[in-house]
Amino acid sequence: MPKERVITPEGYPFIVLAAALTLITFFFEWFGMASLLAAATLFVCYFFRNPKRESPLDPDVIVAPADGRILAVEDVGGQTKISTFMSVLNCHVNRVPVGGKVERIAYRPGSFFVASLDKASEHNEQNAVMMTDGSGRELKIVQIAGLVARRIVCYMKEGCEVGKGSRLGMIRFGSRVDLFLPAGAADIKVKRGDRVTAGVSVIGRWR
Repeated sequence: MPKERVITPEGYPFIVLAAALTLITFFFEWFGMASLLAAATLFVCYFFRNPKRESPLDPDVIVAPADGRILAVEDVGGQTKISTFMSVLNCHVNRVPVGGKVERIAYRPGSFFVASLDKASEHNEQNAVMMTDGSGRELKIVQIAGLVARRIVCYMKEGCEVGKGSRLGMIRFGSRVDLFLPAGAADIKVKRGDRVTAGVSVIGRWR
């Protein structure tokens, strides 16, 4: 798992490229273009930010796996699904909602529908992380690519032990994260339209 940094390593190539183009255009005195590229460089730094987060210590608390807006809270096939949509302005570092063990990781290629659409959960490219917490309770976190997001990054390894709020991975440029909990196993604390912060906002509590 990558070390904690102010900016995620995935952002370095984009930042270096944008900064280099800014310097080149400034050198040739193309000041209008240089200003635009400087703004783009700052935005890329902002997009790939990796703020430090402090998660609640209560082992029964389940925290949000992503920054963004809750799209839906619904029962699907014996599970409760909580969907979070991340816009390009949200921090895109995904975090582990509970401490526990990574049991299995499954990547699936797919389409790139707009992440806020329901069919994105079913058809889009995605990466699923299946976990059990310290009490053996099961959950699944699914990173889902969107219309612009074309790269899913997962830092987890099968069999590893992770703490609540640890960095799970990230999805580049607008996307979605679905969290699946056993139906009836937790009291859900969020509803459609709520804004949440990964690793900090309480979205549920185990019963």
